[in-house]
Amino acid sequence: MGIIRILFLADTHLGYDFPFRPRIERRRRGPEFFANYMRALQPAIDGRVDGVIHGGDLLYRSKVPPKLVEMAFEPLKRVADGGIPVFLVPGNHERSSIPHTHLAVHPYIHIFDRPRTFRLQKDNFSLALAGFQFVRGAIRPYFTDLVHQTGYREVDADLYLLCFHQAVDGAAVGPADYRFRYAPDVIDPRQIPGPFCAALSGHIHRFQVLSRDLKDRLLPVPVFYPGSIDRTSFAERNEPKGFLQLEFELDDFRKATLSRWQFHALPVRPMIQFDLHISRIKTADLRSWIRARLAAIPEDSIVKIKINDTVSSQAMDVLSAPALRTLAPATMNIDAVFTEMRWPPAYRKR
Repeated sequence: MGIIRILFLADTHLGYDFPFRPRIERRRRGPEFFANYMRALQPAIDGRVDGVIHGGDLLYRSKVPPKLVEMAFEPLKRVADGGIPVFLVPGNHERSSIPHTHLAVHPYIHIFDRPRTFRLQKDNFSLALAGFQFVRGAIRPYFTDLVHQTGYREVDADLYLLCFHQAVDGAAVGPADYRFRYAPDVIDPRQIPGPFCAALSGHIHRFQVLSRDLKDRLLPVPVFYPGSIDRTSFAERNEPKGFLQLEFELDDFRKATLSRWQFHALPVRPMIQFDLHISRIKTADLRSWIRARLAAIPEDSIVKIKINDTVSSQAMDVLSAPALRTLAPATMNIDAVFTEMRWPPAYRKR
């Protein structure tokens, strides 16, 4: 018998709200992304897993300074230095390619920079990890060919995993539970070949496991999304964030299966939205209206004030970004979103 334990995370978006030379002093969310990144990787740093898979969007965009890439890979190299292999799928935010790749070089760090298959061996148990980088546009007609291009059929292993960074039919996002379906840039999960035990994907920020198709038929291969490690938009404000651990078992008859999986939640700050109808409130009462609402919520909240109606110059003196920060605790992030773009002329270029 044998067991291989895999830590699976994705969509870390490192560098988000993390300026190296900030022009404005305010609380930044970037350090929180790095903190959750470290929390997610801790089981691997402690040597409690046998491999790490990152499902893509390690970074928040493709053009980043080398220092950020170095910071992102430092914990992965710590994992790799312990003899635990790391497998990384470049995502859409990296434009399918890790920038400054020389900073990622390590014998135990493997990047799906093209369709390819890597092999993970533990004692007498082996996993083949096939995968490819994010494909922009119409992947659906070419998906089967891409999987074949990984060369997984030429790799001898007890169990096969497929890794990518794409949307799959049935994956749900947003507060309205929108589901991807039958689009050229969305994968049909029934096309995942039978030899694979599971498909592991990033790109969708909500944790979910797809086991049935859009017609409620059982999928031959389940699709796992660990989701992002923190909330990147208010569409995710009610979603838990975290990472997955999966256990694969080889029995005495050399039958390999996915025997167990577990989602581990990470700490996230509350996201709260207020709707403000300017026409219903006197400008003189705006500050007290905002203060009262901020006083009633946790001091570390991420706040969005959605402002309806045309805004006067007097109201903008209260609703501009610098003014809002004076009304909120320093531990809060606060911003205003204007649904009416007819701002006063004095504020249009601010």
